[in-house]
Amino acid sequence: MKEYTEQELREDCVSSELIYDGKVVHLYVDRVSLPNGAESVREYVRHIGAVAVLPLTAEGEVICVRQYRYAHGCVMTEIPAGKLDSKTEDHVEAALRELREETGAVCDSLTYLGLFRSTPAILDEKIDLYLAEGLHFGDTDLDDDEFLNIVRVPLPQLVDDVLTGKITDGKTQVAILKVNEILRRRAQKESNTAP
Repeated sequence: MKEYTEQELREDCVSSELIYDGKVVHLYVDRVSLPNGAESVREYVRHIGAVAVLPLTAEGEVICVRQYRYAHGCVMTEIPAGKLDSKTEDHVEAALRELREETGAVCDSLTYLGLFRSTPAILDEKIDLYLAEGLHFGDTDLDDDEFLNIVRVPLPQLVDDVLTGKITDGKTQVAILKVNEILRRRAQKESNTAP
């Protein structure tokens, strides 16, 4: 089997057609040239981008939201998240906005956890993940078409729920496992530096 260089794996756009231009998604059909010189078709959805925040209380509980996801036909447990208002919106400001709107919380500390690409074969959505700590609670400010329940779940329970398949949302799984590892490393570092 031939080993390709990064450059040789590249597919270049020959033509692009916007099939559907919606409020949230924009569906394209592109003709692309393949690494072997042949052409193929790529159907994909463009998305403005999003942010997601794992709010962690001082007691080690995560503030999650439970909401109905129409595309899957069920209520899902997720961390607070939302799309950007514009391509130029500051991602930190968007994360702070979504945290406050969905949970009523503001935070003293916001740590970047990394980028999550939800479905790279057909969707260009990029979700920036954050950890919010030092939480202070006020009122929520949900969108008119947004209905959800707020639940507090101990982080170890969420890790178990990810590992047993009870939490199926990808961004939520990744954020939970990353934060669990961050906390484990913090504790290890603190125990190594203790007198």
